[in-house]
Amino acid sequence: MPAHFKRVYLNSVGSFLPGPAINNEEMDAYVGSINTQSSRIKRRILAENGIQNRHYGINKEGQTMYSSSQMAAKAIDDTLSKINKNINEIPFLSSGTVGADLAAPGFANLIQGHYKAAPMQTMSFQGICASGVAAMKAAAQVVELQEFKSSVAVATEFPSRLFKASRFQKIEENVDFDSHFLRWMLSDGAGAVCFEDKPNEKGISLKLDWIHLKSFSGDYPTCMQIGAPWSDPNKSYLDYSSLEEAEKNGSFLLRQDIRLLPNLFDVGVSEFMSLVLNNDVQPQEIDYFLCHYSSERFSGVIKTLLDKAGLTIPPEKWFSNLKTKGNTGAASIFIMMDEFMKTHDLKPGQKIMCFVPESGRFTVSFLLFEVIKDGKANEIKKTTPPVRKPVESLLLELGAIWHDYRSSVLRSEFAHKIFNGTITKTDYQKWMENWIPQVREGSIWMRTAISNLSTKFEGIQELIEMHAGEEQFDFNILYSDYKNAGGAKALDDLKRNAGGEELNNFMYTKARSKDPLGLLGGIFIIEGTGNKIIPTLLPFLKKGLNMQMNVFKFLEYHGENDVHHIERWANAVEMALAIEPSSYDEIIATARKVAELYKKQWELVL
Repeated sequence: MPAHFKRVYLNSVGSFLPGPAINNEEMDAYVGSINTQSSRIKRRILAENGIQNRHYGINKEGQTMYSSSQMAAKAIDDTLSKINKNINEIPFLSSGTVGADLAAPGFANLIQGHYKAAPMQTMSFQGICASGVAAMKAAAQVVELQEFKSSVAVATEFPSRLFKASRFQKIEENVDFDSHFLRWMLSDGAGAVCFEDKPNEKGISLKLDWIHLKSFSGDYPTCMQIGAPWSDPNKSYLDYSSLEEAEKNGSFLLRQDIRLLPNLFDVGVSEFMSLVLNNDVQPQEIDYFLCHYSSERFSGVIKTLLDKAGLTIPPEKWFSNLKTKGNTGAASIFIMMDEFMKTHDLKPGQKIMCFVPESGRFTVSFLLFEVIKDGKANEIKKTTPPVRKPVESLLLELGAIWHDYRSSVLRSEFAHKIFNGTITKTDYQKWMENWIPQVREGSIWMRTAISNLSTKFEGIQELIEMHAGEEQFDFNILYSDYKNAGGAKALDDLKRNAGGEELNNFMYTKARSKDPLGLLGGIFIIEGTGNKIIPTLLPFLKKGLNMQMNVFKFLEYHGENDVHHIERWANAVEMALAIEPSSYDEIIATARKVAELYKKQWELVL
């Protein structure tokens, strides 16, 4: 649940961008290409991310022009000047960043020291993009709890110091695509906000309604990191005999595993669906949507996922300055809010939602503000659930079940063996031995269900029959993979584990009942596993096993084709609810039970 606030107002926001705006042609003078490969990657990444200008805190000789603390101070000064305050009037300072000027002490303490500021309470948050939101939350909470009447949160990023061509040239043999990728994505800047317990007497304030911040670091492996070689993510730079050796081996390259990135937005949209389901926000209430994303390519991904969930936020409500200010990580949302406030004529009562996903090890954060003018708060809007179509409500509830199920599966011992590269050929064989009998039975229980559907569900019968026909012989593909991986058991000797056996029995019991429309809920979980979880695991499975491609054909096939299966499923659900509205509860209950049993099957693989 989000942290709700009753007496916190964002009364000022400011930013600082170092140096002149640098276009794509000028970048090489600062973080130049080091070889033909990096030039090619640059062209590709810039074409995708849509960034046209950015700022760097280094000059063309690679010299630091501003420290991180100096940039933070300039952003704070910009913020406080707008409300005629100075740093010595602020009793609380929180900060967020990927990396400050020093590894220790905390960044907020360094900023306070830079100012020679009076004694204050400080908190430092080290992370990636969401660390700025964490700093905001801390600053807001001390005001909400009436510990202080005002507070400041600041975020600064200074990645260009890591991207100098002079560094990359010395370790060229350890520079891969994932480390090249971020050189053409990230840039420098700082932003700050001031929270107070009363709104501005004149002008605009933003009342903070809530902040929602949740980490999914237990679900997925590290996506973005610095401090370990990419070949051995469990080895710290401190484990080397010297920092020079760690640098030479690529431990100080900032890298991102782009294969994992689509999962971050899927998680973010699922979490937004949970907020909608809990009535913390409704899409139609949002007047402006400030969305932090690293690339224009991902804005389309987010829009598509929202559309599918029936939670569309019209494009005219979106605001981003990625193209003109670049991706400044934790500082991005601050810099975005500053420009937004300067360029929009805001009206009392308007609602502004911010979305900040973090790819480090997957964290998602949302903030909701309401516009107040001249210190006068409008009557707080009560968020009441809208009247939704049954299929939209069903998708929201199924989305919440899926969100929990996916997290449980990805936290299983088997999934983490795949992620950390310790899976063995024997583990993979055992997984297939459990799974082949289930796939073999799938089309049979589907056809059993078809035979028990009344004639009024003829359209659904046709869709399920089409699905069953396509999957009827899929088990042969999986069994072939099993044999190619060294599996020796005969097809009829393969047995499901206890979780798989319970799942199979449950599906058959449901299929034999009259008009078993609830099975559509079970199909949602099963197909979603093939469509979303399997593609996430597959690259790590291939890397960990290092086997021929002929042992992964089934997994690749389902990762590509289950998208079409889900579309067919959606059509069947719409028909079911139109003909028999009471099937709603059965579909939800069946999905919840199948998720529970499928989770058990995953847990018992090893």
